[in-house]
Amino acid sequence: MDGAAEARAALIALRAEVGKAVVGNDAAVTGLIIALLCRGHVLLEGVPGVAKTLLVRALAAALDLETTRVQFTPDLMPGDITGSIVYDAHSGEFSFREGPVFTNLLLADEINRTPPKTQSSLLEAMEERQVSSDGKTRPLPDPFIVIATQNPVEYEGTYPLPEAQLDRFLLKLTMPMPSREDEFGILSRHAQGFDPRDLTAAGIQPVAGAAQLDAARRAVAGVTVRPEVLAYIVDVCRATRALPSVRLGVSPRGATALLAATRAWAWLAGRDYATPDDVKALARPSLRHRLDLRPEAELEGATADGVLDRVLASVPVPR
Repeated sequence: MDGAAEARAALIALRAEVGKAVVGNDAAVTGLIIALLCRGHVLLEGVPGVAKTLLVRALAAALDLETTRVQFTPDLMPGDITGSIVYDAHSGEFSFREGPVFTNLLLADEINRTPPKTQSSLLEAMEERQVSSDGKTRPLPDPFIVIATQNPVEYEGTYPLPEAQLDRFLLKLTMPMPSREDEFGILSRHAQGFDPRDLTAAGIQPVAGAAQLDAARRAVAGVTVRPEVLAYIVDVCRATRALPSVRLGVSPRGATALLAATRAWAWLAGRDYATPDDVKALARPSLRHRLDLRPEAELEGATADGVLDRVLASVPVPR
């Protein structure tokens, strides 16, 4: 087995390992793996109690990487995330104390509960993968991704993420309510003694690490995307800018995000080339958070996913 095939097998095993703790939500697990392959960040949205935090903790337990969790609260300050200059009484000197952002996988739990000033402290880290403090630039570890969770229904005491920061997330994944079968499976596990606070007892072991991710990323970079598929991505993104229900359509950064996610999806499927179906499969998670709908359209019940469905149905698919 060559390095790329071994890496693919490890990432497929990663999906199964997370499944030991999280029932269902295969799409969200796959989305997180795609983000790891693309060095992208993920916004994970769902109502309370659908295992958003458990999913990320299970992923962290199945990865041989350093992980940190930060609970975002209204009193959190930027220095609490990035680090700050502190005075050492013993040496009589000032030194930089690294914040929790200096990790491989940062879980930003309930990111919309902290003020914009603190939210924006992540912008440089997410885009440049570095932190600037006291006139010095400090690189973050590689790999580094942010997985942020937010509650879509409870707006009291929350601060919506600005468009500039939303655009930094490669994917926006949604965690729906489980089906009856999945919910039965969740309760069955709890009845048998499953403790979501003890993932080691659930049998989750590290099955992939930095070496596998590095090999996988090199393989993803070699996935061929024909000019017709590139043109299809461009047409889909441009179509979002011409709709009367949309105030702000997908930017070129969104198009590059869709391209990156498409290549990773194709590679996970065992192919070295991308197809229009791959683009369709990743259009929703890659683009839904980049659409700014007009208020009157939202009042009429329009949603970003609905807009994207209409776009995908109208844009001609290359043969």
